[in-house]
Amino acid sequence: MAMPPRLRKAVLTAHVTTSVGWLGAVFAYLALDVTAVTGQDASAVRGAYAAMEVTVLYAIVPLALASVVIGIVNALGTPWGLLRHFWVLVKLLLTVFAATVLLIETRTVSHLAETAARTADPRELPGTLPHSVGGLVVLLLIVILSVFKPKGLTRYGWRKQEEQRRKERTRNTAAP
Repeated sequence: MAMPPRLRKAVLTAHVTTSVGWLGAVFAYLALDVTAVTGQDASAVRGAYAAMEVTVLYAIVPLALASVVIGIVNALGTPWGLLRHFWVLVKLLLTVFAATVLLIETRTVSHLAETAARTADPRELPGTLPHSVGGLVVLLLIVILSVFKPKGLTRYGWRKQEEQRRKERTRNTAAP
């Protein structure tokens, strides 16, 4: 189902905004994570863990979930479709994977923030750098797919394209 042009642009704008916001929030989180892992001042490390929790709960998770939902709406309302092109399907799978790992990791971040607040020396806590860097890499791959849009239809996309061509040929031969 194709959306009217104004609605399509509004949905696309919302999708780009939430996706870019998610990416920016992950960069900010990564800076806090590096501070938590490498910081020498216990109060700065404690503050970094507290800020990591706030960033995850009130920026990254809402932006990630909004990006997934709005991205699906966007794909379903455009000619690209959700399952027609490999790049859209891979982008969807990577986004859902990243959001799922994020939701699981949220508990760890909250636990680290609580532990850092109670511990005299939070510099011994492990941090979440592998997940931070991994999440950033996945999001950058999604951006690359969005910009370059590699060619290739899925089997479903190929069938839909053939159906559309048949309908057009039928219309063209039926018209006087």
